Amino acid sequence: MARTFEFQMKVRDYECDSQGVVNNANYLHYFEAVRHEMMEHCGLRLRDLTDQNILPVVRNANISYKHSLRGSDEFVCQVKVERELLRYIFHQEIFRIPDNLLCAKASIEVVCLTNGRVSKPEIFDRAFADYITWR
Repeated sequence: MARTFEFQMKVRDYECDSQGVVNNANYLHYFEAVRHEMMEHCGLRLRDLTDQNILPVVRNANISYKHSLRGSDEFVCQVKVERELLRYIFHQEIFRIPDNLLCAKASIEVVCLTNGRVSKPEIFDRAFADYITWR
């Protein structure tokens, strides 16, 4: 069974809009930051990948907003990875701490470019082996 990656963060006041809630665009930043943390946890550094001309790029992003986060809220983002052909689909959910309220969920589709072409770099399959569900 594939594992779930979790990373905890805290809302910074400047991420909130005039209504005191997190601006919707910042959820994309949270999801991206957690994917980067997951990559590093799995031994992948973006700088090393770009030096090898391997670029993970977002092909599609779908976000559902459920409940607002506010300034200073702490939250955890959970990530599950699904592999389908040349795509990695990151299923991510943000839960507010301490009540475990689901605030946002996303499905982020990522493909890898190697030397500018869509590829199937096995380095990701090896790094994410414990987290991938194959489709």
